[in-house]
Amino acid sequence: MEIIKSAITRANDDNPQLTANVADIIARVRREGDAALVDYNTRFDGNSRKDLQVTRQEIDEAYAQLSQQEIDDLKAAAANIRAFAQAQLGSMKALEDISPTPGATLGHRVIPVQSCCCYVPGGSYPLYSTALMLVIPARVAGVGKVVACSPTMKGSGTIHPNILAALDIAGADEIYRVGGAHGIAAFAYGTEQIPAVDIIVGPGNQYVTEAKRQCYGQVGIDFVAGPSEVLVIADDTADPEILAADLLAQSEHDLLAKGILVTTSRKLAEQTIGAVEAQLATLETAGIARKSWEDYGEVILAEDLEEAIRIANGHAPEHLEVIVREEDGVIPRLVNYGSLFIGQATAEVFGDYVSGTNHTLPTLRAARYTGGVWVGTFLKVCTHQRMTTDAVKALAPLTSRMARGEGLIAHARAAEIRAEKL
Repeated sequence: MEIIKSAITRANDDNPQLTANVADIIARVRREGDAALVDYNTRFDGNSRKDLQVTRQEIDEAYAQLSQQEIDDLKAAAANIRAFAQAQLGSMKALEDISPTPGATLGHRVIPVQSCCCYVPGGSYPLYSTALMLVIPARVAGVGKVVACSPTMKGSGTIHPNILAALDIAGADEIYRVGGAHGIAAFAYGTEQIPAVDIIVGPGNQYVTEAKRQCYGQVGIDFVAGPSEVLVIADDTADPEILAADLLAQSEHDLLAKGILVTTSRKLAEQTIGAVEAQLATLETAGIARKSWEDYGEVILAEDLEEAIRIANGHAPEHLEVIVREEDGVIPRLVNYGSLFIGQATAEVFGDYVSGTNHTLPTLRAARYTGGVWVGTFLKVCTHQRMTTDAVKALAPLTSRMARGEGLIAHARAAEIRAEKL
């Protein structure tokens, strides 16, 4: 392995001041409720409105600000996302009448959570695609109440119209004008206007991420996410201009975004670096993309595809692209990624918006142990069992011996008394 272009080391994610600040925000929201939310909204977004829930009239006004093409595009993307979510739901089945012991029947049910909050970031860009990616699988899963929140546009009291329209098309039951750590705290614990929910999903800045981490347990979360990232495995069949475009698409997210090329071709590595520089010269978002590419972009020359696979699995990237001649020999051995994009035609950005898979994905190597948001994020698999007296007589002695072995005598007696009385 040879590093053709290196990246700087990210600062330590352990930030005691951030942790303390977020803890203070959560405590204040729990103590003061809506008053704290209005104060934080005013301070951070210039939104002093005391009514937190978006009205139907505001949603209709948002639609009026969009072109028909924009509305049609949202609906087309929503249809693809919904179709894939419905197929995922179909793969999750209840189990009944599993009988490892005669007379004992076991099973499980697949049960949607009763409520969720979908957090849609405001920030530098209005990420209305995220509204579709979060609300639609929750709706398909059968969540009883799907609410959403997003910060208002700076200096206004309104959420970006594209986000409002997307949330409505996706099927959100209620929408609230609140964001940040205080928004997470509100949906974790509840306030006068905002209902506490069972799970919160969606990306956000470091304050949102830290608030999700601190509120986890009180409320479920999808995962703790960090800056966006893509890793591309490529051989000499790849087009350097396409690679450069994909690396910059990731780099423009924010100053901490990371684009990595792992290639077996030195020529391709050098050509891709050149193509990145050429495309940056005319890229409207070059202010962010250039800085993140210079700081965190990497180009790695692997000795062979075997080494490239090891590097990719070690990084466990959010997005993983594979553009190689021998796909069939590579794909089955890739095991750590948020979402996989196979072949030169398959741009990662298709998954960001319209192909149908979800773009809310694990970062910071979390793909080693979890996938992204999907229908199953909003579902619980809960087991059940039923036993006859024959099963009791078969299982009670074994249960008794194991319980007594652990010193839990009441456990043993709960099994023994059934064997004696039934």
